Amino acid sequence: MPPRRATSEGSQSSRIRYAQELALLRGEKGISLRALGDAVRADHTHLSHMEHGKSLGSEDLARELDQYYGTTHLAVLWEAASHDPSRFREQYQTYMTLEAQALGLQQYAPSIVPGLLQTEPYARTLLQAAGPIDEDALTEDVVARMGRQALLSRTDDQPEFRAIIDEAVLRRPLADHKEWQGQLAHLLQVTERPNVTIYVAPSSAGLHGLTNTDTTFLWLPDGRTVAYVETGYSGQLVEDARNVSRLRRSYDHLRDLSLSPSKSGDVITKYMEETPCEPPE
Repeated sequence: MPPRRATSEGSQSSRIRYAQELALLRGEKGISLRALGDAVRADHTHLSHMEHGKSLGSEDLARELDQYYGTTHLAVLWEAASHDPSRFREQYQTYMTLEAQALGLQQYAPSIVPGLLQTEPYARTLLQAAGPIDEDALTEDVVARMGRQALLSRTDDQPEFRAIIDEAVLRRPLADHKEWQGQLAHLLQVTERPNVTIYVAPSSAGLHGLTNTDTTFLWLPDGRTVAYVETGYSGQLVEDARNVSRLRRSYDHLRDLSLSPSKSGDVITKYMEETPCEPPE
């Protein structure tokens, strides 16, 4: 078994260390990318992207490579890389770094299921709908989004997460009815965690201060509260205390108009039960 090399925690990101280790192991083995691809049933171009840090690949592929090389640490490095903020596009890296540190989060989602509550099929469909994207990049983005959700189940400093989901979100299903039922069932399951609460803002709430603004508040260890507002194409970090306070007032007002967690669960269950079992013809 090849010895596990020590890795520096300095300037190198987890993603870079994972890519370098993949290249080193293949070099030690003395095989081509095509031969490796044949051995682990993966496209050689995709493996090349992984060695150059352009793609993480899947956790299953990391384990497959561990088995091929007779190692155990590639899956560990993959796990670390999947939580590395550098995997996100540059404009989102600051937010993702703060999100990973947050002691508490509150979000209002006017049009889509919050990223921290999405299932893999929902995330994949949403990312595909945003525009043309190759399969490697799509897999990378899905892995990154799923990796973010680990903060809700971490054992140390587990953050409180309160999400207000507009009823419009529940009226915008996936084309695959089974996948949509899975997403709604997931929303119900996550509320069983003591640190996750979901409110549904009914359509009857009418217009409000955050009607078209997907907004997330982060309570940080240094005592600050920052907000992040976004559309499907851009996002902005709000740090000015006055602007954060203004957004907070709108959020608190909307929560007053929302259904209780119990009634919200009933509404989600209703939409899940009303979803047809068979896909449309």
